[in-house]
Amino acid sequence: MNQDLTNRLQWRHLRLIHAIDEHGQLSVAAERLSITQPAASRMLAEVETMVGHQLFERTPKGMVPTAIAEVLIRHAGVLLRGLSTTASEVADFGSGKMGSVRVGSVTGAAIAYVVPAIQALKKDVQSADVYIGVGPSDTLMEGLLNGEYDFILSRVPNELDARQFDITEWRVETTKFLVRADHPLTRIAKPSITDLAGYGWVAQATGTPMRKAVEEVFIANAVPLPEDIVTTTSLLVMIAYLQASNSISPVSSEAADLLHNSGVGGMQTVTVRQPIVISPYHLIQRKTGTISPLAQRLRNLVISGLSGPLA
Repeated sequence: MNQDLTNRLQWRHLRLIHAIDEHGQLSVAAERLSITQPAASRMLAEVETMVGHQLFERTPKGMVPTAIAEVLIRHAGVLLRGLSTTASEVADFGSGKMGSVRVGSVTGAAIAYVVPAIQALKKDVQSADVYIGVGPSDTLMEGLLNGEYDFILSRVPNELDARQFDITEWRVETTKFLVRADHPLTRIAKPSITDLAGYGWVAQATGTPMRKAVEEVFIANAVPLPEDIVTTTSLLVMIAYLQASNSISPVSSEAADLLHNSGVGGMQTVTVRQPIVISPYHLIQRKTGTISPLAQRLRNLVISGLSGPLA
């Protein structure tokens, strides 16, 4: 009997029972459900046949639920509220008003474009679950291929076939150097590459775009590369090392300005006369993948920022 009722009882039956209890009149319940009164009577009779009991007593004051109807009404309310919540959440998900998004980015792009885009998204969708992964391009691309990110702001490593991806928009990163507050270089208004000779580096790994760009400028200016190099991707390690040494650290201009302006670690920025420009990064997404509406909203906000005038 229970299994038979489970198979036969439908949402329309639950809505009718709930509406009759709410309004006390079959005619009013039928009107609220946009069906005729005869159709509502037949539907009520169907349910009473299923359960084998009368569900409502007709009194001068209206239709009063029987004990077994009270059970159905209680559970119908729970189920209908759950269905309404489900429909609302599905609609919100479809419109990008809820859900999660994972984006990866090189440091400069994360600061300049991803963070402002997330802040704009959060003004409308505070509950959005957003994850930002920051790292070098090869790590970001690996994450994109593994499905860890919806999209990334990165360079395409040479060993990968760019035809696998949708590649749009672009920007370049420029480089500044971070030093401790009382570093000798802070006393030079606009140092040259030659002025950087002899100082150790705290830098990204050999072969990364920023490391390559800095090395090429040093070589082009016949400035020897330092023997003293500490390799790290940790911002905290970099700051700690710089505070206790005369080393310098090449970082994106966005990261350098953020640390300097916020006063984190007492870092100072050094801008050399000759600009050090790193190869362009792009907004990259897998051609074969699909992203959620929320991720698409964030992507559009990032693109809006990238499409603005070049600095």
